[in-house]
Amino acid sequence: MIRYVESRDKEAWYRLDHGLPDMGFDEKVRLRQGYVYIEDGKLVGILRFNLFWDSVPFCNMLYIDENYRGRGFGRQLMERWEQDMKDLGCGMLMTSTQVNEQAQHFYRALGYKDAGGFVVDIPGYEQPMELIMIKRN
Repeated sequence: MIRYVESRDKEAWYRLDHGLPDMGFDEKVRLRQGYVYIEDGKLVGILRFNLFWDSVPFCNMLYIDENYRGRGFGRQLMERWEQDMKDLGCGMLMTSTQVNEQAQHFYRALGYKDAGGFVVDIPGYEQPMELIMIKRN
């Protein structure tokens, strides 16, 4: 079952998402910018997004518990999000992943294409190149 994230999901959410600040969780609940995947009564997947340029939906976190990967839950979360964004009239979607991660292949299989990237080399924040991906919705 996929539904919007609710306040009661906070503890389970943070078992999967270590990057969202505490105040960010409440905002995702309030703005309905997060989804949870529930399987057998357990939260096993999350998707959170924001609006790039204040208008383009940008999926900035998709995560499925390691024990539940390979069952199509990530695809289902993305498809639900994409449909909800289409229903809101959004004609373009964005996401990103680091170039050393396998997620880029997953997103390409869903129809996303490479749109550029950037390198973060600021001490303490270094990471591999971030690949920006876009899709017509």
